[in-house]
Amino acid sequence: MASSLGTVAARALGFGLASLVFASSALAQAWPIKPVRLIVPYPPGGSADILARAIGQKLGDGLGQQVIIDNRPGAGTAIGAEATAKAAPDGYTIMLGTVSSHAINPALIPGLKFDPIKDFAPVSLVASIPFALIVHPSLPAKSVKELIALAKAKPGSLNYSSAGNGTSNHLAGELFKSMTGTFMVHIPYKGSAPALNDLIAGQVQLMYDLVLTAAPHVKSGAVRALAVTGRERSAALPGVPTVAESGVPGYEVTAWFGFFAPAGTPVAVVNTLNAETVRAMRLQDLRDRLGSQGAEPVTSTPEQFSGYVKDELTKWTRVVKASGMKAD
Repeated sequence: MASSLGTVAARALGFGLASLVFASSALAQAWPIKPVRLIVPYPPGGSADILARAIGQKLGDGLGQQVIIDNRPGAGTAIGAEATAKAAPDGYTIMLGTVSSHAINPALIPGLKFDPIKDFAPVSLVASIPFALIVHPSLPAKSVKELIALAKAKPGSLNYSSAGNGTSNHLAGELFKSMTGTFMVHIPYKGSAPALNDLIAGQVQLMYDLVLTAAPHVKSGAVRALAVTGRERSAALPGVPTVAESGVPGYEVTAWFGFFAPAGTPVAVVNTLNAETVRAMRLQDLRDRLGSQGAEPVTSTPEQFSGYVKDELTKWTRVVKASGMKAD
């Protein structure tokens, strides 16, 4: 009798598992049957919004459904990230996440109502925008090595501006300080534009600004570029070396962007999203459009993106702790 009951139970379990597999497969085959919502945790008009709209249009073409942009700005990207984490994991809500939403803010802001790792299913990286380390022309340093030497010779005498406390260009400076053993004074502004304006005016000596907005001022001679912060040189400033190749090996900071779905989204749906994202990012017209915005197209597998996010979170948590910075 016991053996008979065991056989019945095993058959029931097998049937249940088969039903789950069939249901998941059926969902993946049917998906998508309606528009997909793409949450952007920034207001309209900025770099993230421009990227989302350009990529979303091409993604929608491949999926056969419209991708609708849903701007959810506020709380340093936390509002949009939380909305994504709590959305139904059915593939109809995805998010354009960034280094701020999934690496910097979780390290900087205690008590967030989501976990940047556990509550999301990474889909793919889509773009990266490096920063340029730019200085006022009056600064005698002509290279990263000379800047480090100057900073060490006169600790606290150099000021660097940023878009605000805890922003990615602020943390670019903090990482540089920690990796070079230098001390420079951070001057936070309410946005990158006033921070850049004061650098041009000579009120501060240096800044880490997105290559997109820094390049015109470098070319005009208003500022001098010592390096770019990406892993490779930037097409926008091809003659400018990276920080890593300028004497700080391992240094890398980019404003990266990638698609996330809520945790629990069927693997088959995530894989379809990944495949269509990769397809879209290979389109030359889209690559040209993003390139004109200073963005470098980049893709990954979901597994590669997951590992990258974990590495970024670890890196920026270490930088935040070492600097002692607090959220405003």
